[in-house]
Amino acid sequence: MTHQSIILGTGPAGLTAAVYLARANMNPLVIEGPEPGGQLTLTTEVENFPGFPDGIMGPELMDNMKKQAERFGAEFKRGWVTDVKVDQRPFKLSVDGLGELETQTLIISTGASAKLLEIPGEKENIGKGVSTCATCDGFFFRNKKVVIIGGGDSAMEEANFLTKFANEVQIVHRRTELRASKIMQDRAKVNEKITWALNKTPVEMISDGMKITGVKVKDSDSGVEEVIETDGIFVAIGHNPNTEFLNGQLDMDEKGYLIVEPGTTNTNIPGVFACGDVQDQNYRQAITAAGTGCMAAMDAERFLEGEAAIDWSQSLS
Repeated sequence: MTHQSIILGTGPAGLTAAVYLARANMNPLVIEGPEPGGQLTLTTEVENFPGFPDGIMGPELMDNMKKQAERFGAEFKRGWVTDVKVDQRPFKLSVDGLGELETQTLIISTGASAKLLEIPGEKENIGKGVSTCATCDGFFFRNKKVVIIGGGDSAMEEANFLTKFANEVQIVHRRTELRASKIMQDRAKVNEKITWALNKTPVEMISDGMKITGVKVKDSDSGVEEVIETDGIFVAIGHNPNTEFLNGQLDMDEKGYLIVEPGTTNTNIPGVFACGDVQDQNYRQAITAAGTGCMAAMDAERFLEGEAAIDWSQSLS
């Protein structure tokens, strides 16, 4: 069986694409990877997704979007994509647990995963004071003290953003010199709410069992350890786009993000579309991901309509 469209990923982008394609009677097959729902399932309350004046829990929002897609006929299956062949249509996918699948169009919405420090107390406290998104969670730390871990542009940007809410934002970086551009460093250094803990390597995140209370750091020179008390910890050391399984078959930038034609979700392979964080390293918001998911579905539908028109005209010639 050859599917009209297969969607890889079930974050806001993939689920929105599924809703649109299902409503267009295209019966999309959606492949759920190891993290169904994407990064929003790691958050608690989401307050910046339109339509929820009182907020909504991240997992609940993703579950509602999935149910909406299923209502219109989208099919969901769990599997891990190990290989994709896009050199000719129908495209072929090898999926652990599902075997080989074929599809006329492919929507890639596999997202990007935030890099973590992989230290004790980190993963188990995500959503309990540990976050990888200041824009998403900064509001919850109004009048609090927070720590930003990182030394690049994203860390400086998130630190400045958090000063809108927190009383103090302390930047922790394992080196004395930052990787951030000079302009981003300067903006952070003139911000009176930002303090610095440089040459400090985080070794453990401390919790009272309910929430984060501090981060243990080690002096990179002396090895002396201390605990920095804090109400929240934001890890800002970058993201990795989930594109390894493509083995370089699609055009990507130097970081591995998929490149799309401006104003569309078209990749360099006709019939293959990319949406969400896998092609967006600037905004990385649920609402922007959902918007590009809508675009990808409409691009895929128009592509198939164009192919049908070509086939019909050829049959008459």
